Amino acid sequence: MTVRIEDVQAAAERIAGRVRRTPVIEVAPGLTFKLELLQHTGSFKPRGAFNRLLLAKEAGRLTGQGIVAASGGNAGLAAAYAARELGVPARIFVPVNAPAPKVAKLRTLDADVVQVGNQYAEAYEAALIARDETDALLVHAFDQPEIVAGQGTIGLELLDQVAAFDTVLVAVGGGGLVAGIATALGTRANVIGVEPAEAPDLHRALRNGSPIDGPAGGVAADSLGARRLGNLAFEAATTHSIGSLLVEEDAIIAARRTLWHNHHLAVEHGAATAFAALTSAAYRPSPDEHVVVLICGANTDPTTLI
Repeated sequence: MTVRIEDVQAAAERIAGRVRRTPVIEVAPGLTFKLELLQHTGSFKPRGAFNRLLLAKEAGRLTGQGIVAASGGNAGLAAAYAARELGVPARIFVPVNAPAPKVAKLRTLDADVVQVGNQYAEAYEAALIARDETDALLVHAFDQPEIVAGQGTIGLELLDQVAAFDTVLVAVGGGGLVAGIATALGTRANVIGVEPAEAPDLHRALRNGSPIDGPAGGVAADSLGARRLGNLAFEAATTHSIGSLLVEEDAIIAARRTLWHNHHLAVEHGAATAFAALTSAAYRPSPDEHVVVLICGANTDPTTLI
């Protein structure tokens, strides 16, 4: 199913009042940060989760069985938060090695947390079984039209908040975020997906001509470790000519430290990945180019920032 700009616009109306309009800051001439780490639950994910749940509620599909979701952490937090706000139960499957701060936060949101497997894909299989057994609503981490459209509302905000910009750098895991933003912006800006070299889902899919399974590890695996690009993201990548860049582990670690020491932004490794494209010179803007970097998540252990 294709996600259109009209879907993103409808999502913006639907989730208004449920999510924050996150700020932008110009940190240097020609460089702006979009601070989606200030969103509810510490990442951009509630946008898509609310859009998914509210559409299901309108259709009568959000029942007392509630929802199930699989996540490395952030998508589960968003789904649990949206479910609690709408008064339905949430059962969230996460890998056994999911970051402790994310698991603890999930429990504060009244979610039934089930830890299974070592990667997102294993948690997802367990969530599918639970959906089939209970008829709960499945909230996918990235590959549902409602999720992509919800994440795309960030792009609409950027058009309102920044007078003119040329390029948006976006971290990519399963691709729901980059797909939504590219759909929202269309031809008005270049959208470039930035991935860890250890988890190159978008890069692999573009090279292969379709999404393909592959290894997904590294320091950002808890948020960017989907192992396979979503079908909707691949469609958006080909329709909107989304670019692809890879950054190395040490570049992500260094970018995260720079965000803390220079800008006082405490972020997880996945959220530092887009910025790493600039700090490592994997992306070199032209002299007059205005770049927006999406800072997408803050769910990290702050003691590791030093």
